[in-house]
Amino acid sequence: MDLGSGDGRNVIAAAKRGARAIGVEFNPNMVALSRLNAERAGVNDRATFIEGDMYTADVSKATVLVLFLLSSNLEKLTPMFLNMKPGTRIVDNTFAIPGWTADRSETVDTDCTTWCTALLWIVPARVTGKWRFEGGEVALDQSFQMVTGTLRAGSTPTAIENGRLRGPQLSFTAGGAEYVGTVEGETITGTCRIGGDESPWVATRQR
Repeated sequence: MDLGSGDGRNVIAAAKRGARAIGVEFNPNMVALSRLNAERAGVNDRATFIEGDMYTADVSKATVLVLFLLSSNLEKLTPMFLNMKPGTRIVDNTFAIPGWTADRSETVDTDCTTWCTALLWIVPARVTGKWRFEGGEVALDQSFQMVTGTLRAGSTPTAIENGRLRGPQLSFTAGGAEYVGTVEGETITGTCRIGGDESPWVATRQR
């Protein structure tokens, strides 16, 4: 899905690769041009263009957003991004989402003079709060995909290190143990590894 799809080139390129692609564009003349371009490219069965406001667009079914928007636009759209399904990929050309470090970036350094960097963000699960597991509790805070907090097993709290989310996949270390798990609603299911020993680990969100 492309928000502010202009002449439709991103949507058409995706459709040529077999994707079902949707563009949202406010300018009706550009919507008409996009539909004509899609027909000429032979992909009008897979490329759909909607005349509308990108800030109120329904993005609930999108698995990838491919964008070319200014940082000011991206900042306004950030609450929408964070409400998308964890694991959804967001790609923008050149301009960063303010405050949100890209999970990955790539720059084309041959035969490219402008707009040469692509940035990727992966929508993280929401994990802020307290989670209880057998024998302890973990309190998590997050800033986008970066996770901090403390783990308590017994009476002594231990600071979490290297906490990170990649979509619904959570990983962190605490007290020499490595925790990995998948966030599914109110449950995190995964493993805890200490040295060469690995055991199941399940945590439930506390309300």
